[in-house]
Amino acid sequence: MPDRPEVTAVEIARLAGVGRAAVSNWRRRHPDFPRPVGGTDASPTFALAEVDSWLRAQGKIAELPLLERTWQLVDTLRDPAGHPAAPLVEAGALLLLLHRAPGRWAALADQPDTRLALALPRAVADTAVDAFGPDGTRLLGLPGLLGSTQLDLARLLAALAAEAGPVAGSGAAGMTGPAGAYEQLLTRHAEANTRQLSPTPPEAAELLAAVAGVPATVLDPAVGLGAVLLAHPPTTGRYGQDVDPVAAALTQLRLALHAPADEPGPLPLELRAGDSLRADGYPRDTFEAVLCQPPYNERDWGHDELQFDARWPGGLVPPRGESELAWVLHCLARTRPGGLAALLLPPTVATRRSGRRVRAELLRSGALRAVIALPAGAAPPYGVPLHLWVLRAPEPGDDFRQVLLLDAGGAASASPASSAGSAGASGAAGVEGGRGRVDWPGLRRTVLAAWRGFDLAAREGRPVPADVPGVHRAVAAIDLLDDETDLSPARHVPPAVPLGGAAELAHLGSRLAELLAGLADPAALLAEAGAEPGAEPGAGPVGVVTIGELVRAGALEVYSSGTGGAGATGIEATGIEATGTGAGGGTLVVTDQDLAAGAEPSAVLTTGTGPAGDVRTRPGDVLVPALGGGTARVVPAEGPLVGAALGRHLHLLRPDPTALDPEFLAGQFRSTAGTRRAASHATTTARLDIRRVELPRLPLPAQRRLGAAFARLAAFDTALGRAAALGRTLVQGATDALATGVLAPPAD
Repeated sequence: MPDRPEVTAVEIARLAGVGRAAVSNWRRRHPDFPRPVGGTDASPTFALAEVDSWLRAQGKIAELPLLERTWQLVDTLRDPAGHPAAPLVEAGALLLLLHRAPGRWAALADQPDTRLALALPRAVADTAVDAFGPDGTRLLGLPGLLGSTQLDLARLLAALAAEAGPVAGSGAAGMTGPAGAYEQLLTRHAEANTRQLSPTPPEAAELLAAVAGVPATVLDPAVGLGAVLLAHPPTTGRYGQDVDPVAAALTQLRLALHAPADEPGPLPLELRAGDSLRADGYPRDTFEAVLCQPPYNERDWGHDELQFDARWPGGLVPPRGESELAWVLHCLARTRPGGLAALLLPPTVATRRSGRRVRAELLRSGALRAVIALPAGAAPPYGVPLHLWVLRAPEPGDDFRQVLLLDAGGAASASPASSAGSAGASGAAGVEGGRGRVDWPGLRRTVLAAWRGFDLAAREGRPVPADVPGVHRAVAAIDLLDDETDLSPARHVPPAVPLGGAAELAHLGSRLAELLAGLADPAALLAEAGAEPGAEPGAGPVGVVTIGELVRAGALEVYSSGTGGAGATGIEATGIEATGTGAGGGTLVVTDQDLAAGAEPSAVLTTGTGPAGDVRTRPGDVLVPALGGGTARVVPAEGPLVGAALGRHLHLLRPDPTALDPEFLAGQFRSTAGTRRAASHATTTARLDIRRVELPRLPLPAQRRLGAAFARLAAFDTALGRAAALGRTLVQGATDALATGVLAPPAD
């Protein structure tokens, strides 16, 4: 391994907030650019210290971010022949010491390196034993002696944990301190290994957890980085297994860091390494819930050596090409009678002829309770609309034999104002999904309302919920048993009722005409050619000021609701229900999806405080998503957005109106250049370092003029989105009416 941190051209581009081509230009045009110290001719590496000095001297960066310095030191400790994430285990163990025994670290921090190199491993090992029990260090494989680079990493981790929080106004769900620092490192690791890693998104993990309710124990046999287990509260006994022992160690540390620091050990969690199909880590245990997103399309899953395994019902061995069904049967075998199993699976599992016999057995036994089609973008692979299978482990006397087939594939955000064209549509609109476009609050409402009503009917003998055209249908299991046993929801759900006749379509057409007539002339929205926005005639060049400097000057307050994954508590545990605007009488919660869609708050805070504590929106506040994306919104003087709590992944900026104009502030965040240099990398979905965002330093009158122009552009964009959504609804309604004979084509 290198004796000093090295960076590639891609990482240099990330540091400076530019594209890789810019780094290549610097190498050609600047003879003093640092020389390569390693790598290959095609992908050279450079000494981080030399790159840092050069970037500062050229004015490309003011200071190397602490996270980047920490990550480069972690990467320095990586053995090229070993596991790429192995140093993150050491980093997580050090952060666990900071989390559970901060006083012990404080006593060691000032010790000489010679003494610290021996004392720190003992302190870390003691903390691991306290958190995980006597075998706590076995899975982690911690060293007994630390080198100088590892000691430097420990000090940087302590600084990173202090920088990560606590954020003003953040609540328990906001990831701060050591947990927040570890989430940043894991995110950085996932970004650097996108081809090898495809972690379950926190929203999908929370949906799995919400379907399961609040079980006493939960198992994830394909745990990965632990998103599914992390969606459950620390009071739930959480168990997991992964074929990769390093991934299992990372998840164990991640879960422990999200548990309360004062919770006595050993913590109710256990992670084991091994292949769950070939070497089941819990062969004699059952759990109240088993949830996972298993690996897909595995040919070598153990078909030959598992021919006589007890997990196959009636000796029915899953075919070699049906590894996903092997995972279904494994999860069902580890579920206690009456317990629930839920898996995210490819849609082909519901239709392949090779799996027909296994699907039929699941129907006959009453184990399969629901197949739910999700929109594309809900979980990796993001281009595939996955299915959520829900099963109940059979118990004596349970003769319920019906299946809920739910098509939630249209629960995606089609436009910034998709709600504008929803009048007259029924069920889930047929909209193409995609990563970052899933309407998670709407998807949760659709799935949970249908599943909970159906499951309650199954457990208490009530009538099953009525069919909803285009959305869901309860089907008797015997009606699904045929030559194909096709379980695709789209095949069985009754078609959506098309829009009404000519009168309703004419009404939609007139509404669309009104919207189009009300759109401003685009030419009137543009500044005069050659005019410098906000500049006074004859004025000199405009300087810049960062958000962090404005906060320190008292001109701005910043509140954050967390920027990472699901956290130790999910939506349910924090008292947030995605039950629709105004439902339940609680405080409305604005989410990042609401902000992106330009919609009203879609969730309700029923108990306690939200992820940002007691912060509530006020008129003039500016809401910005933590992941950037060119979206920012000013809270109006009145309406449902006033007084709302913050959902996750949001920043709230509260400007002093005597120093900052809110519309000017929001417009700068919506601009491409406004957030590019403050992002973790130069894309529109980059993670945003809010305090590094730069604004032009303008007097208040100039801010107001520029803010008014920004507001006109935002209003134009909103009206354009509403017109587009309404136009799509009109076109789809007319198409359906013609196809079903409700309307006849024109005579000419």
